[in-house]
Amino acid sequence: MNVKTVDINASAMTIKELLLLINEETEIVLTQDSKPLARLMPIASASPPRTPGLHPGAISTTDDFDEPLAEEFWTGKA
Repeated sequence: MNVKTVDINASAMTIKELLLLINEETEIVLTQDSKPLARLMPIASASPPRTPGLHPGAISTTDDFDEPLAEEFWTGKA
């Protein structure tokens, strides 16, 4: 990724021009009196969609998974 430094006091660049640079994968560092103030960069691309079935058998449930819990569970008297 390219990096461009822009001094906010000396630059006449518009937001539109800065966004065009960002769309070209250029990171922009805004400075004032040679001190970095902010960094403008493209938003990272979204992660790839999740694919079901990558880890078959990794999770299992018991046969009584959806049965009501015992009263002792709720009262704490086990």
